[in-house]
Amino acid sequence: MNGMAIVYQKSKALTDKELHYCPGCSHGIIHKLVAEVLEELGFIDAAIGICPVGCSVFAYDYFACDMLEAAHGRAPAVATGVKRVHPQSPVFTYQGDGDLASIGMGEIIHAAIRGEKITTFFVNNAIYGMTGGQMAPTTLIGQKTTTSPLGRDPSHCGGPAHMAELLAAVEGAAYVERVAVYDIPRLNQAKRAIKTAFEMQMQGAGFTFVEVLSSCPTNWGKTPLEAAEWVREQMVPVFPLGVTRDIRKEAAK
Repeated sequence: MNGMAIVYQKSKALTDKELHYCPGCSHGIIHKLVAEVLEELGFIDAAIGICPVGCSVFAYDYFACDMLEAAHGRAPAVATGVKRVHPQSPVFTYQGDGDLASIGMGEIIHAAIRGEKITTFFVNNAIYGMTGGQMAPTTLIGQKTTTSPLGRDPSHCGGPAHMAELLAAVEGAAYVERVAVYDIPRLNQAKRAIKTAFEMQMQGAGFTFVEVLSSCPTNWGKTPLEAAEWVREQMVPVFPLGVTRDIRKEAAK
């Protein structure tokens, strides 16, 4: 093309459908990373994804691989059935905190306990996004939401759920990592974690899980830039980034 080299183009694992997410929402970035990994690993035609109820309920419109819709919180249960019928297919769930860590807590825990060979991408934005900004299981202490207007009170509501740490303690979990996407270094690490999770699933290692700290400017009442800073300054100290379990390292000891 006039001697010009293509340095970037949209992943073939994404459709041409325009995203519906709010400005500054991290879902679009996370979709991009998952799609790039699917393409790089040659998984587009074989992969099967499970959508949740929540802001990403329409993810089946955006990913170019086969996608299914699950009832609220039940994506890991659906993925279990899909993977057992199609063991050679990369199977993943894409879930938010109001889905996975609330009504879906039982499903995700038991999928990990069973060591199901699926991958879960958990988007943690510390709030219910689609339904109006209510307090979620991951809402921070003191964080104001529509159902905790004075801030989350631990004496009444307890503290936020730490899913990466919780699942790391489960024997069937093979790989668990928490990442963020608020700047380029963190974005690159998130992509590496996504790729590792898929690779270990297809190696038969067991259940793999990547938690992604995400922003929700609309329900946080912040600009996109302010929301990205809030993730870095407020969420990361509560939800530390890094690998909480990798059975490859445990085996090497």
